[in-house]
Amino acid sequence: MSNRGARVLRALARVAVLALAGLVAGPVAALTLGYIELEDDDRYEEAYLDLRLPAKALGRPFAAAEVAVKEGRFALKQVGDRIELERVDLREPEDLPAALDRLYAEGVRFILLDLPHSLVARAADQLRGRDALLFNLTATEDDLRRSCQAGLVHIAPSQAMLNDALAQYLVSRKWRKLLLLTGPSAADAVLRKSFDRSAKRFGLKIVAEKPFVLGKDPRQRAGNNVALLTGGPDQDVVVVLDATGEFARDVPYQVQRPRPVAGSAGLVADWWHWAWERHGAPQLNNRVSRKTGHLMRGQDWSAWAAVKLVVEAVLRTGSTDPSQLQAYIRGDQLVLDGFKGYPLNLRPWSNQLRQPIFLTTGNAVVARAPLAGFLHPQSDLDTLGLDEREVRCEDGGGG
Repeated sequence: MSNRGARVLRALARVAVLALAGLVAGPVAALTLGYIELEDDDRYEEAYLDLRLPAKALGRPFAAAEVAVKEGRFALKQVGDRIELERVDLREPEDLPAALDRLYAEGVRFILLDLPHSLVARAADQLRGRDALLFNLTATEDDLRRSCQAGLVHIAPSQAMLNDALAQYLVSRKWRKLLLLTGPSAADAVLRKSFDRSAKRFGLKIVAEKPFVLGKDPRQRAGNNVALLTGGPDQDVVVVLDATGEFARDVPYQVQRPRPVAGSAGLVADWWHWAWERHGAPQLNNRVSRKTGHLMRGQDWSAWAAVKLVVEAVLRTGSTDPSQLQAYIRGDQLVLDGFKGYPLNLRPWSNQLRQPIFLTTGNAVVARAPLAGFLHPQSDLDTLGLDEREVRCEDGGGG
């Protein structure tokens, strides 16, 4: 008998035992997932959301987690288990330690984090060495994947994964000569460093780099006028790297030469898009959009996928014991269906969820990376993002 068949039989046996005991219809212990977000998170300011910028959230993703909980309750009911979601809205970043301690004291061992990267790192440090598993839903910074935190799982892709997907597409189109437009902020610099790694990895050539300035001040035309910025050496494509996306949205169709725009506008890498129409995606899009009130984006997919991952672990192990669930989630038996056409699991060296990345425009998915011809000896999904040789854990943290 296969391992899968044995697990199914064990699950059916649990149902039979509970039924004989008269417990299936009665109250059962619930597996509670924590969900922490920041009340004054700049990423969700109403004015910012109204810009509807590419690859940025259109609203908070908590409702997408609720969709997954509803789906999970039906499946878990069949084996006598329940799942609940406890939402914690931090009024100040300084409230995070107390919130984590309270959830942990209440027995919550799985906590979803919709937080900026600095708070994700702080949460992982606080719970380091404890039997808890944190899920990073929305922070894409590469340095989090190099942190070697065994208790931190990254559902959101890294910037390296997003940039690698874009680089693969540019190479596939033979658009190798790039003009970069880069912003002045610290976040822009982080994005620029990540993109430089992808350009070198896939053999793209940066023929020129121009710094941009947000605004319309005529005294700064050299930095805010797209036509002036895109002069100089010829290029195959203009890549704009703008962490907020406010400048980038005005770049397409304003460049000096008739060239495609990519990066933070034009052709944009995202880990979900409402226009994806394969592998059951339309049904998921509809369920999430009805609940959230906005079109589904990558942040929503992360919240949904994190809950589904835990539910899958319960069903496959036949247990709600946190240690067994965590071992399954981090092990090589995990196979998560994320409606992307690939079976998904974690990279053991970074706890990053392997997943395809979509190359998108405003209303379409142009391609799905990894693209044909980009191969990896372990998994073609590992052509996206930090490979094992790029993550060195000095403390043996298992990240």
